[in-house]
Amino acid sequence: MNVLHALVLGIVQGLAEFLPISSSAHLSLVPYIFGWEDPGLAFDVALHLGTLAAVLWYFRLEWIALARAGFEILVTRKIETDEQRRALFIVIATIPGAIGGLLLQKYAETVFRDPKLTAVALIVLGTLLWAADRFAKQERQLTNFRWTDALLIGMAQVFALIPGVSRSGSTMTAGRALGFDRTSAATFSFLMSMPITAAAAVIKVPEALREGVTLPIVVGILASGISGWLAISVLLRYVSSKSFGVFALYRWVLGLAVLALIYSRQG
Repeated sequence: MNVLHALVLGIVQGLAEFLPISSSAHLSLVPYIFGWEDPGLAFDVALHLGTLAAVLWYFRLEWIALARAGFEILVTRKIETDEQRRALFIVIATIPGAIGGLLLQKYAETVFRDPKLTAVALIVLGTLLWAADRFAKQERQLTNFRWTDALLIGMAQVFALIPGVSRSGSTMTAGRALGFDRTSAATFSFLMSMPITAAAAVIKVPEALREGVTLPIVVGILASGISGWLAISVLLRYVSSKSFGVFALYRWVLGLAVLALIYSRQG
């Protein structure tokens, strides 16, 4: 892994993590398309340190409020405010992903990284994203959130173990299907990314750093953090007035292009 490859993959990770286009798909497809050595899942997770820093910084005021609310719940054993309920909902939404990650970790590192599966997942989730965004109502906001919504969105996050599904794509699709407006669906998706990303980093980053903190890893993490912050900022502004249709179209085009590339190399 050289510095240029790490820089490219870091930028790709940061942009694709928060856009509903699947960062895991891009991280597995970029080396495949350009003939680079696949850096593996451990390096991919190391790049998540950058996007984790991005989401923590961008929503720093929200995180301070949520941390305070979580402490209040522990002390008072009561849930009365919107912040307290939101903190609980993030915990509930994280549970399915944590269980799925533990049970399917080996598949995520091997079988799920097949380019054909990634291409099909891009197309299928793109279709679901378009359908949910096109036909769902836009009546609900985060203040209308229920624990069942958190559980269902958390269950959707499990499918993101398959590259091409997209963690943000699956959770935003679920949020839109449940009737939340685009900004609310995107915001909750970003907030619930923190616990699962942090847990994956704790487990996998030591493996990526087994040979020490190298320059490519540092460059990749910094690139993913900067581009991740930019992606959050741009997407929240975009969805306030535009649909997710452009991302669905991108997923269809990329998925079909990857399938064409696969079959051309096999021929």
